[in-house]
Amino acid sequence: MQDNPSTQGSLVLYKSRPAVVTAVSDKIDIELEGGKSKRVRPKDIQLLHPGPLHGFPALEGPEGNVTEAWELVAGDETDLEELAQLVYGVYDPASAWAAWQLVVEGLYFEGEPRRIKARTADQVAADKADREARRAEEEAWNGFLLRLKKEKIEDQDRERLREVERLALGRTGGSRIMQALGIQETPAYAHRLLLNTGYWEPEHNPYPARSDITPADPDIEVPSLPDEPRRDLTHLPAFAIDDEGSEDPDDAVSLDGDRIWVHVADVSALVTPDSPLDAEARARGSNLYLPDRIIHMLPPGMTGVLGVGLEETSPALSLGFRLDAAGKPVDLELVRSSIRASRFSYADIDRRMEEEPFATLGRLARDYRRRRMEAGAVNIDLPEVRVRVSGDGNIRVSPLERLASRSMVTDLMLMAGEVVAMFALEKEIPVPYATQAPPAEPGRPTDMAGMFAFRRQLKPSRSKSLEEPHAGLGLNAYCRVTSPLRRYQDLVTHQQLRAYLDGGPMLPVSVMSERIAVAEVASDAVRRTERLSNLHWKLIYLQRDPGWRGTGIVVEMNDRRATLVVPELALESRVRLPGDLPLNTELSLAVREIDLTDQKVWFKVIS
Repeated sequence: MQDNPSTQGSLVLYKSRPAVVTAVSDKIDIELEGGKSKRVRPKDIQLLHPGPLHGFPALEGPEGNVTEAWELVAGDETDLEELAQLVYGVYDPASAWAAWQLVVEGLYFEGEPRRIKARTADQVAADKADREARRAEEEAWNGFLLRLKKEKIEDQDRERLREVERLALGRTGGSRIMQALGIQETPAYAHRLLLNTGYWEPEHNPYPARSDITPADPDIEVPSLPDEPRRDLTHLPAFAIDDEGSEDPDDAVSLDGDRIWVHVADVSALVTPDSPLDAEARARGSNLYLPDRIIHMLPPGMTGVLGVGLEETSPALSLGFRLDAAGKPVDLELVRSSIRASRFSYADIDRRMEEEPFATLGRLARDYRRRRMEAGAVNIDLPEVRVRVSGDGNIRVSPLERLASRSMVTDLMLMAGEVVAMFALEKEIPVPYATQAPPAEPGRPTDMAGMFAFRRQLKPSRSKSLEEPHAGLGLNAYCRVTSPLRRYQDLVTHQQLRAYLDGGPMLPVSVMSERIAVAEVASDAVRRTERLSNLHWKLIYLQRDPGWRGTGIVVEMNDRRATLVVPELALESRVRLPGDLPLNTELSLAVREIDLTDQKVWFKVIS
């Protein structure tokens, strides 16, 4: 085989593609496929055939016997000219190019044009098996993609789709499958693909996993209660008042003359700072209340030991105080206690609000609420609902009733938080304060549209180590203290109060602030997950009832596009109207379309 590519018309190799020499001088002019010309150095090209080559169509491959040539060369070396003759019986530009493609293919031969070696039988067999496997995999892959496009998968496809599931759950940022289908690689689009193909049922709730929520309750041994003195308050009737079906009763109320008692589950008796239980609760931030289940911050066994009213007597941290003439809680008495509590629902107590002690507690709560409202407390009465999913998958959406008993208990718990905050300031006990900045423009909206607009001004509540006002509650200082079984911030307050009672060391402000910051991040994720999960199940509820009819209230208008609140679902949506309507107009609605993955529902107005 010749080395010199300087002859006009020679077939040469340039960057793995064929080229024809068109002129030779100090450099070499070549023509590439497609008619483009280029001037190159001799070392940039390799001679495949001296030519003449009359155009690239002449390189169309001839027929030949590759395996026979491979067997003849086995254990030896050859060059391109001889290989072309062995395989195709001739050495011309077409056979030279075809022979070189056999070398490039690398199954039977390998090397350079002047030194080509036949590969061993073992190498060829291994490569054939590998190439067959890759071909089969490519066929399987293409078949899989085709089934996805048709939205009809087979059982064996489910393992591949775990990659898309990881994206839908926020555990990875990309997906080869989504790329191949030309679908945007986001959790929402992955969710849609899994729904459309039937990999997930519509009921599948991805939001806890997307927020990286631990899916199970803590599995930590619950210690025994310490043997310590407790004041016996079992002579005081104590009422643990909660929603129907509540599983974690952590507070109760009593009245002793003019002294209000708020009894709170004594969680810090078992959960000490830096214990495994404390670290677990801090990482979780709070209980996660999903429509179909509860994921607890502390082991459920803790509720069995400490839950108020679950046993004949309950250990408590009891807060006794009075309201002064201005409606401010004062004269805190803080004791570890034993109480005898009875459990009731809000509806139970609402029927007894004219009886004692509820009539007096209700009056005191109204006095307290009046003081808060005069101090600028915000009262937004937008619709709220409870979404519950039973074990058999039945969904129940029920309005949260505006009961006098619920308002009473809310204000009694706020009293406890305020009086503890003032006590902590007086005694220099570091506690996390719940704060909220005031709205940009104060207001007292009374209609649905006004409350909807005013809510947008409200800043989120934040935990701080120094007291600041909580504008939404109308309080100058406030800390959360009545839910230590289900909220880490309350638990830290209990730990600090217990340390004060014991005369032991309290967490310094810097350490307490770090812990609260960790828990607040987790709590934010919990609140977001609860909101998204409730909306998910509301949409499933509507999806299951295509004949649903309801009422929407116009709370915002913008160029014939109305924002609606649907009270019976506590749901917001938008609808385009023929013209603008007055705010607070009621419209009759039916469902037009639901998108589970984008969490949107579109309604149509019906007459």
